[in-house]
Amino acid sequence: MSLLKTVEPKFFQAEIPYKPMGKYAHFLTVRITESYPLFQTDAELNKARVRAGVKDKTTISRLSMFKRKQSTPERLVGRELLRNYGLMTAEECEYNVSFAMDNPDCIIYGFAIGDSGSEKSKVVVDTAFSITAFDDSHETFTLNAPFENGTMASKGENGSKPGEVASRYNEQDHIRPQVFFPSIVTLKDPTEASFLYVFNNILRTRHYGAQTTRTGRVRNELIGVVFADGEITSNLRWTQAIYDQMKANNTLNAPDPLDEDDVITAAKNAIEALMADEFIVHTDFIGDAFVSLINEVKTLTGNEKGIQAILQKADAEAKDYAKKHISKKKTTAKAGKE
Repeated sequence: MSLLKTVEPKFFQAEIPYKPMGKYAHFLTVRITESYPLFQTDAELNKARVRAGVKDKTTISRLSMFKRKQSTPERLVGRELLRNYGLMTAEECEYNVSFAMDNPDCIIYGFAIGDSGSEKSKVVVDTAFSITAFDDSHETFTLNAPFENGTMASKGENGSKPGEVASRYNEQDHIRPQVFFPSIVTLKDPTEASFLYVFNNILRTRHYGAQTTRTGRVRNELIGVVFADGEITSNLRWTQAIYDQMKANNTLNAPDPLDEDDVITAAKNAIEALMADEFIVHTDFIGDAFVSLINEVKTLTGNEKGIQAILQKADAEAKDYAKKHISKKKTTAKAGKE
């Protein structure tokens, strides 16, 4: 029984295929920081020096959000839901420790367990880049430790004089609020259930980057979905096209943060222009065409009966796939050792 009425069944596979079959669902997402997240490697914020726009050939530095900084929080949200509704336990499937190999998380997002088996991810996420330049998108925080009396003043320890202000002990660059990262999340050969599972994970995920329990608040604003028989443009090119649009509209007002409405409008116009230049077969749900779809998905995922139906259908498909293909690979590997 179909769960969606706004999308034709032809865009979905009837079951999870073992080999690529050339169907793609691309989720067009703008990730918006709402606190001070950290996307870093080796204690420094990730950044890249690239061209500002497709037309604007000025070189600028942009913040980078690597693919695992995006996909890992989203799959962890999905795993949490599977446990909450009794479709997976922490004992049978522990992330990056011991995968059960037969649930929606393992089959859709993939896993690798040495000689025990592996499954390639059907979710493709690439590095996302900030629209604004690095210098306008981050700031350095000085970190101090408060004393027991609730002040930052020294009590005279370590040779300092009582009443002196304690010196800083660390500095850390943070990404500012209202920094925008356009990101395309691609699901290969979606079934209806796997499409809804990934869609829901993107909508629900709220924290990205390091120290997710204290900071890292990010909101995902979906502006559309593209069904196609191939991959579409890159995150970088989409970001550069958005930059060109906003520059032409005089809505880049550095160092002030970008206006969200201006960004969303430019993002829709930019992706529509980029899709018009594509040479693949595609059906776009963008703008008004996307409203009915996202409203139907939110209605489904916003009540217990709907989310259970999605998770149960995704779990049944994953277990059917594992029974047909994962068990066969495990048996073959065991026979090879003998």
